Amino acid sequence: MKCRFDALPLSSVFVDLGFCPPSNSYLKKKQLNRSESYFPLKLYVSDRTFLVQVDELKSAHEIFSEDYAYFSSFSKSWLKHAENYVEMMVSRFGIDQDWQVVELASNDGYLLQYFKQRSVPVLGIDPSLSVAAAARQKGIDTRVEFFGTELANKLKADGVCADLLLGNNVLAHVPNLNDFVGGMKVLLSASGIITMEFPHLMNLVDGVEFDTIYHEHFSYFSFYTVIKIFAAHGLEIFDVDEISTHGGSLRIYAQHLNGPQPLSSNVNTLLEKEKVKGMQTLAYYKGFQEKVNQVKVELLKFLIEQKEAGKKVAAYGAAAKGNTLLNFCGVREDFISFVVDACDFKQGHYLPGSHIPIVSEEMIREERPDYILILPWNLQDEIVSQLSYIREWGAQFVIPIPKLKCF
Repeated sequence: MKCRFDALPLSSVFVDLGFCPPSNSYLKKKQLNRSESYFPLKLYVSDRTFLVQVDELKSAHEIFSEDYAYFSSFSKSWLKHAENYVEMMVSRFGIDQDWQVVELASNDGYLLQYFKQRSVPVLGIDPSLSVAAAARQKGIDTRVEFFGTELANKLKADGVCADLLLGNNVLAHVPNLNDFVGGMKVLLSASGIITMEFPHLMNLVDGVEFDTIYHEHFSYFSFYTVIKIFAAHGLEIFDVDEISTHGGSLRIYAQHLNGPQPLSSNVNTLLEKEKVKGMQTLAYYKGFQEKVNQVKVELLKFLIEQKEAGKKVAAYGAAAKGNTLLNFCGVREDFISFVVDACDFKQGHYLPGSHIPIVSEEMIREERPDYILILPWNLQDEIVSQLSYIREWGAQFVIPIPKLKCF
């Protein structure tokens, strides 16, 4: 395997999660007796760039297909995050009707709708027809294409230049990093601003967040690595925020080299924080496998104990991270009766690999499980509040990572 950034060979293994089906490949009932495709989920780390990556064994075109099942608008907390972002950007940079906002991986219009409400011109770009159709129903102009230098040049030729070019949780999904970042360089207006949000590799390691690893995420970034990638394409990062989403993420702010925005002290502060952690040494990335294995042992021990005690365990959230966790741990329907999800697009389907049925929330009241395993633990507060009624029959919530916790 070669590094996505510098194209040189990789040899150092970061973590090996065995073989898993693609995490968003939900199954219909008629597919349960058919064979599934499993791919190795083995990550490597570069000893030069410290980029962590999985091989592109299932292509992005296969993953982000017309029936891609992740719709951002089904999470209230994520919608609030998007609305807060828009308010902050408008206040900080004076974004108004004269700006052109372009979002990469715009999904179902969950964020651009808040710019549109302010009469700011918006354009969404997303390769998945299913989510793009939902965005168009909101009145969000959306191009169904993969973004890169080719599309950026097309748009520029059509007179489209991005004054604000944003992407939330898309950088990790890009197999050709250099083409993607190079495309942003092309599409960005002379004084334009880029913001990107992505899970911070430091939080993944420190919080043992291995379930955020799946085939849809091709790369995992430290701040140090992202600065190197952007600089190679004539873009400079002038500010960064550490935010709480997805177990701890970064929001970077970038511009053309020597652009108008002043360099924030946050940049050097975070670089130094990573350096102190040792993130620019291979030693930092060793030992992660052992921590991951311990999470597996604790979860299986808990599920076996509940099975022997005659207790019923259900799960909440048919999230990609949950599929990584369940498949790595070898958990099937014999341990978890069902998983509830608010997205009706997923209901009536089955989780890939584990074949656990996905149902609506009514099933919780009907079955009254003793435990609810929260799979999207990053939405813990929202889910606990929503399902607070399980206390009526003495049920408890379970969080599996980084240490199993019942409450």
